[in-house]
Amino acid sequence: MATQPYTSSVTSHCFRLRPGQDLKKELLYYCQLHHLHAACVVSSVGSLTKAHIRLSGGKDVVEFQGPFEIVSLTGTVGTSGVHLHISVANFEGDVIGGHLMDGSEIHTTAEIMLLENQDLMFTREQDGHTGYRELIIKQR
Repeated sequence: MATQPYTSSVTSHCFRLRPGQDLKKELLYYCQLHHLHAACVVSSVGSLTKAHIRLSGGKDVVEFQGPFEIVSLTGTVGTSGVHLHISVANFEGDVIGGHLMDGSEIHTTAEIMLLENQDLMFTREQDGHTGYRELIIKQR
């Protein structure tokens, strides 16, 4: 059963990351700098030199050497943490995807659009059932 639905006014945040920056760390830093308590990644295009990804069901972070095109990036972002999934494609069109981890380095650019849910707060709490820190949504 789904949790109760929440609604909120939204504001868009658009920015660009540059070569050498860490995609995940910069997304979290942006949210902390601008006090975004509940944001969602709406769009992201760009490229990575390398991708650090935790694959589905895996415990270890795997490093993939690029360059890669970012074909999808989605997830929730807040000042207390992030949960991001990424798909990247190599020059042959092979796609790899999973949890975005620290160490995924921008190759040429990453054009990011976030939607800030102004009336909400995203936090993360340990869930005894899943074993992970899961999303908790609260009204602000």
